[in-house]
Amino acid sequence: MSKPLGKILVIDDNEDILLAAKMLLKKHADLVQVESNPGKIPFLLKNDSYDVILLDMNFTKDTTSGKEGFHWLEQIIEIDPNAVVVMITAYGDVETAVNAVKQGATDFVLKPWNNEKLIATLTSAVRLKKSYDEVKTLKEEKSELSNALNQAGGTEGIVIGDSPAMKKVFALISKVAKTDANILILGENGTGKEVIARAVHEQSLRHENVFIGVDMGSISETLFQSELFGHKKGAFTDAREDRAGRFEIANKGTLFLDEIGNLPMTLQSKLLTVLQKREVIRVGDNKSIPVDIRLVCATNMPVYEMVESKEFRQDLLYRINTVEIHLPPLRDRSEDIPLLVSHFLKIYANKYRKGTMKVAAATMKKLQKYYWPGNVRELQHALERAVIMADTDTLQPTDFTFLVEKNKEEEEFDLSEFDLDTVEKMMIQKAVSKYSGNISKAAKSLGLTRASLYRRLEKHGL
Repeated sequence: MSKPLGKILVIDDNEDILLAAKMLLKKHADLVQVESNPGKIPFLLKNDSYDVILLDMNFTKDTTSGKEGFHWLEQIIEIDPNAVVVMITAYGDVETAVNAVKQGATDFVLKPWNNEKLIATLTSAVRLKKSYDEVKTLKEEKSELSNALNQAGGTEGIVIGDSPAMKKVFALISKVAKTDANILILGENGTGKEVIARAVHEQSLRHENVFIGVDMGSISETLFQSELFGHKKGAFTDAREDRAGRFEIANKGTLFLDEIGNLPMTLQSKLLTVLQKREVIRVGDNKSIPVDIRLVCATNMPVYEMVESKEFRQDLLYRINTVEIHLPPLRDRSEDIPLLVSHFLKIYANKYRKGTMKVAAATMKKLQKYYWPGNVRELQHALERAVIMADTDTLQPTDFTFLVEKNKEEEEFDLSEFDLDTVEKMMIQKAVSKYSGNISKAAKSLGLTRASLYRRLEKHGL
């Protein structure tokens, strides 16, 4: 069983001090390494790690000013920024001790020391070292997890495209990512709004901190404040303990509010207040908590029309859209389809152990001509299904159900075979396809407003 003080390095040019420290600390530490020559510090730290370093402030060259101690403190921190250093001084110079702490020391002790006080100081220092190590481990795990997610498949973290439309998006991301400007991402369902939000985060100055995503459309009005702002124990029936909200969790990082256009007017004012004050108050509490977040929002709703129809607050829109990024639908960048197909094909062929797979030229041609109402997400799911069901290593048009159905549709279209919802969905698809995705024209042809058509598109998952 390891001892509470772990591994300690003591550096002092007084042999009596080193002997006394070793005799005292060996009962409480797994290892007590002593060294009279501070010049060996770089060698010792590069070959081993210590929970605490006890460093004398005054060596033989300069016995009173502490300059040598400051020099070696600087060297230690340069080698290991997370090193925990406790300074030793025989002169009780408070100003020197305070300067040592300012320059990176954790604490200081006076010699001759009180044994109990020295043990207590080192115990606190070891706890601090453990917390440093835990934070470092968490950061490394986050980084590894992020890399694993990017390599494991799906669209998270991967932005693919070489079309002029996507090049404009990439250029805009490069310009704004390193600022803290609020960003509003507009685009149809399945165009990759969260992917773009993550790309902004990864290129920002906050990339080492968390990215927290919230689907605003899935949070009920009753839980809105608790989920976003947190709550105190006992604030309501199920509040069995204190809980931080998404704003607090995202502190120093990026908060992504997806589907913000679905937020009811009653909740928009609460969100606006938090964004203006940059502080939250947990439900059941009256203490304000400051939050420092980079805000990225997204929606597939026509927010400007919603402002005109009093469904979305204009002041909230101004607050969240310092910069707008418009994501083009997949039908407007069909030249990117081969790149996306290649990407997803490799992922799913590997996932389902199908070996090397490819797409026939005729299939690719049809995929590029297809309307893709569900955009990149629909293409991704279509390829996954095709890979699972394929009998050969080359995907043919018949491996994609919707391409076969489209051909049949063109041959015969009998409305009597479908229920009302299906007919509505098909009519909407046809209208949107006919006008090449122009929502205004499609809505007019169907006798609907743009907002009504958007709601129906969402209803049918289009």
